[in-house]
Amino acid sequence: MPANLTNNKNVMKKIYSANNLMEAQIVLDMLEHALIPAQLFNQHAQGGTGDIPFTHAYPEVWVIRDVDYERGRKIVQEYEAIPQTDTIIQCPACGEDNPSNFQLCWHCSCGLETVASEAATSHTTRSSSQK
Repeated sequence: MPANLTNNKNVMKKIYSANNLMEAQIVLDMLEHALIPAQLFNQHAQGGTGDIPFTHAYPEVWVIRDVDYERGRKIVQEYEAIPQTDTIIQCPACGEDNPSNFQLCWHCSCGLETVASEAATSHTTRSSSQK
């Protein structure tokens, strides 16, 4: 048997278990962008919740090569450190509500950067004036 096959370090490891398919896909995309081959598992298992334990239905991201695991963990930790926001801003063009981390309105594609920065400034000003 060739030596390169016997010393193969392609041992898949689970790197992330997501609450939903969207989170799993974001992590998968981040890993692939960093040139870390990965695979998504259980992407269709959420339909089986009730027939299988819900913990077996979570979407999972696995790295394909063992050597990529540590670098992949750092990418996952960066993703998990991104703050979640529940602040809503209104689009100046159409008036639709958008999460404050959107750059464009979901409805009309108008830029929201100015509105978001004004909201952040007024929130900071309000917080400091309440002290």
